Amino acid sequence: MAINYREKIIALWTVFLLGTLFHTQLGLMPLFHSLSVAESQKATSMNEISGIMWLMLGFFVLPMLAIIATAFADSKRYRVIHFGLTIFYSVMNLLHLIVDLFVTPIFWYQIALMALLLGVGLLLNVVAYQWLRSPHEKGRQWTEPLTQSHL
Repeated sequence: MAINYREKIIALWTVFLLGTLFHTQLGLMPLFHSLSVAESQKATSMNEISGIMWLMLGFFVLPMLAIIATAFADSKRYRVIHFGLTIFYSVMNLLHLIVDLFVTPIFWYQIALMALLLGVGLLLNVVAYQWLRSPHEKGRQWTEPLTQSHL
């Protein structure tokens, strides 16, 4: 059975995105129980946080684009860019985990989720590196003979 790195990468990016969404939801859940949430900066209008909103949009959109590109692209250039993207996200996850350890009070459920996401990211790094080092799928000869259908 051939190793399908692209399927693994798409699955890992999907798990990462779902975990990131859940991390955000966990941070907002106290609002649904009339409790306050941690604030990084006080704002009185959306204009004051528009920069943060654009950064968050980028942080979510890049993995979505990576999922699409991984499904359709197999070039060496894309594989290199993709591997760099996975490294960037792992570094960002590690930094976010470290920063969350200095939030008072520490929400250990968030730390556990961030540690899990860091693990998913590191696994994504490994699989992306394996894909980078593997031969291109395009132009590969079929080595298994076609079998007749047993209708």
